[in-house]
Amino acid sequence: MSTSPTEHALLRELVRTPSVSGDEEAVALLVESRAREAGLGVSRDEAGVRVEVGPTGGRTLALVSHLDVVPPGEGWTCDPFGADVREGRLYGRGSGDAKASVAAMLAAAVRLASEKPGLGGRLLLIFGHGEETRHTSMPEAVARAGRIDAAVIGEPTNLEFAVAQRGLMMIDLVARGDQRHAGRAAEDGAFANALVLLSRDLVRLHTLAQDRPHPVLGQPTITPTMVEAGVSRNVTPPVARAVLDVRSTPSWTHAELAEVLRRELESEVIVTSDRLVPCETPPGSALLSAARRARPSATSYGSPTCSDWVFLRHCDAVKCGPGTSRRSHTPDECVELAEVSEAVDFYTLLAREYLS
Repeated sequence: MSTSPTEHALLRELVRTPSVSGDEEAVALLVESRAREAGLGVSRDEAGVRVEVGPTGGRTLALVSHLDVVPPGEGWTCDPFGADVREGRLYGRGSGDAKASVAAMLAAAVRLASEKPGLGGRLLLIFGHGEETRHTSMPEAVARAGRIDAAVIGEPTNLEFAVAQRGLMMIDLVARGDQRHAGRAAEDGAFANALVLLSRDLVRLHTLAQDRPHPVLGQPTITPTMVEAGVSRNVTPPVARAVLDVRSTPSWTHAELAEVLRRELESEVIVTSDRLVPCETPPGSALLSAARRARPSATSYGSPTCSDWVFLRHCDAVKCGPGTSRRSHTPDECVELAEVSEAVDFYTLLAREYLS
């Protein structure tokens, strides 16, 4: 199938329009403008941009991604918002995560809108704000979109099919002990060093919640990422805290994982965030069958990273987009332009297959 370079030009425009989380208005206006120029139905509000193609009488397939990017940070060898092209790669913050998906999805919608006869159902594009933060607009954008039967979440997967996605739960682990002079700590009766108590719990983490492996994602992981303790170098700490990053699987609910930790550990377990639950493509997925017909060379795998799939887990869904997640959030983030064009073909064929 021949592919127009339209998506490349659009991607350059998107990357050249900075949209660090919380400041997405300019890029949302750009997407709205390009959709209107192509004659597509489009609406824009504080929840994001929604584009529609096809009739509302049949099934609805949503192509979903986000317009915001993380700050550029340091270490770049090119302008992070310059959209430079070198050796077939386009460089810039958000080039892969996830403006390549946005550009490819919009280009596919334009292509499908020009076809006669058209689709047998509704193709809906949803581009949200704030995905890279705690304040994503996707729940509201989905609520305003009406019925959605299936969804493709556009994140960098090298156009492979992520059929499961780990969840994320954040936990504070708090141990309490006695504050004493370090030289006389054990002289005044029973004594507990909070840091020692916390350390005992930390070394046990890798043994917990290991009896329900998920067929795609394997075991959940419980990783300490931050530790805080100490009053002074010669004083025993009365309190020691650790932050745990818990990457869950659909084999466990977050409540079950928290209960395991409370039962097995001495420290207090405080759940600080549990909204990012794990997701998986349902058995017998009609969407996955259509996706495999549209891209038979693709493989399926489990994704370790979270995305807005969380807010579409009630749908038949997969995660698939151009680019590689290993380049996300890094200096000199880039995407292969050939893969962006492949994504246009894939999204187009998938819509035809699923909405036929």
